[in-house]
Amino acid sequence: MDYQGLAQAILKHVGGKENIVSLVHCATRLRFKLNDSSLAEPQALKNNPDVITVVESGGQFQVVIGNHVHDVYTAVCAAAGISEGDVTKEIRGEKSNPLNRLIDIVSAIFTPFLGVMAASGILKGMLALSVVCGWLNTESATYKIWFAASDSLFYFFPLVLGYTAGKKFGGSPFLTMAIGGALTHPLIMQAFDAASQSERFLGIPVTFINYSSSVIPVIFAAWVSCWLEKRCNKVFPAAMKNFFTPLVCLGAVVPLTFLIIGPAATWLSQMLANGYQAIYAFAPWLAGTVMGAIWQVCVIFGLHWGLVPIMINNLSVLGQDTLMPLLLPAVMGQVGATLGVFLSTRDAKLKVLSGSAVTAGIFGITEPAVYGVTLPNRRPFIFGCIAGGIGGAIVGFSQSHLYSFGLASIFSLAQMLPPGGMDSTVWGAIIGTLLSLLLACALTWAFGLPRSTPASSSPTAIAGDQDILAPMSGTVLAMGQVPDATFAEGLLGKGAAIIPLTNEVRAPFYGEVASLFQTRHAIGLLSDSGIEVLIHIGIDTVKLDGQHFTAHVQPGDKIRPGDLLIEFDREAILAAGYDLATPIIVSNSENYREVTRVTTQSSIDTGMPFLTVER
Repeated sequence: MDYQGLAQAILKHVGGKENIVSLVHCATRLRFKLNDSSLAEPQALKNNPDVITVVESGGQFQVVIGNHVHDVYTAVCAAAGISEGDVTKEIRGEKSNPLNRLIDIVSAIFTPFLGVMAASGILKGMLALSVVCGWLNTESATYKIWFAASDSLFYFFPLVLGYTAGKKFGGSPFLTMAIGGALTHPLIMQAFDAASQSERFLGIPVTFINYSSSVIPVIFAAWVSCWLEKRCNKVFPAAMKNFFTPLVCLGAVVPLTFLIIGPAATWLSQMLANGYQAIYAFAPWLAGTVMGAIWQVCVIFGLHWGLVPIMINNLSVLGQDTLMPLLLPAVMGQVGATLGVFLSTRDAKLKVLSGSAVTAGIFGITEPAVYGVTLPNRRPFIFGCIAGGIGGAIVGFSQSHLYSFGLASIFSLAQMLPPGGMDSTVWGAIIGTLLSLLLACALTWAFGLPRSTPASSSPTAIAGDQDILAPMSGTVLAMGQVPDATFAEGLLGKGAAIIPLTNEVRAPFYGEVASLFQTRHAIGLLSDSGIEVLIHIGIDTVKLDGQHFTAHVQPGDKIRPGDLLIEFDREAILAAGYDLATPIIVSNSENYREVTRVTTQSSIDTGMPFLTVER
């Protein structure tokens, strides 16, 4: 893949580097925050073969790339002149709803280390499995070293979150990281272990809390530090602010965190964890059904980031999490649906795409499966969600727990192993996950992709996903019979032609008007299933400069089969000496294995099945 070329194309279609406020990436997406989203061209990016899709959600312009997103991110940063140390700018006059701001903050803080966090969780799960199977002893040096590798990120969460939160809030990330370090300093940990109630700071009583692995306290402390830092920078002269501003922030915010911010945030963390537990305890199977069914929908719109802190907070406060296990059937439901597409499709391109998406999905990366396979074909995505809901109900009923954070993947089953070994909660998770995968696969294999049906000889007003109805009545010509070499040789795509007997062009499917020539002699259409069609009325009729043509639609208009698109004066065009053979071309024919005529008759009426595409 040409990463530099793709980076230049992405920059062009997001409105240029001047339009970029910030850029981060997660496992599969580039997440832009733009000054003016109206300058972006999402459709142009979607048409790029190296881009899976584009999602605008949570105040972000998200370009879904796939597993090689980091390489593309590096190329985009180099092309745009964005360095790792760049500070996020604020958009002047920006007004976004609280949910969008929350999602933007959470994603910006957690995405930079999401891969390391997932890897740490997987390593913890593998260690737990090794202990249960008797391969490792918890007293061995091998176990201790690997456990330290898997646990270091979570133990020192305040440092890591201090850095990323400082960047997000527009302050010095090293200053906020130092504040996070103070929360986990050995002296503070010793004071906590001593459990003394007589400690005081300048005469004010201090309650020491174990902040290792905590999430919310350091984020609030980072916000306060960045707020104070910006105001100090306005007060101190340039020669002094480089060391006086950090001095004031450290001297004020660290004590404030131990006295007020930390205890208040810890109380909020406990309330959040206990509130979730209360909801979960009411009906675990119902929670599993809902989360298993809607999780992938949340991922599409970026809403899943609002739940990530809850999972991490559960692990920090409770030592275990019941939310992540409910999501595993949702992930495997989409993997199963994608596997069903792989088994049932005869399209070589779709088979390769679905095969690679299954592999990525098993390891927790579902965007290639969702955006590349299941969502475009609709029914597989729905089957995946249904199966995820059923599997989630079983996992919820089993009250499965997870003991370390990571992406919902096949490794999550190892992360659910309790210290005592396999129990019913783990078996419930295994059964729910397998059922979700197999049910989605079976439903998709049987009903997921539309089957080819014999063409009817009677007119119809409805176009299927693979059908193009006749846009006019007249005599049917093979494309090779069209008296124009460009059309006859298929240079613009495959299809057929009609010599019209009427004066109207009508919509051949459900979709929208993609383009309309200024001379109104030709129109480009895009079906809801992705078929691009060009209808060119007559040969060389562009020379009429729009005379004798009347358009009844505009680009962007939604269309239904039979809607009037263009009227033309058939007799006047013939009298002017022009051939009225009208090619109807599938301009993205390369996306389909074959484009064929449905009818073998020499004439056709408007609305009858005309062309079909085979995936």
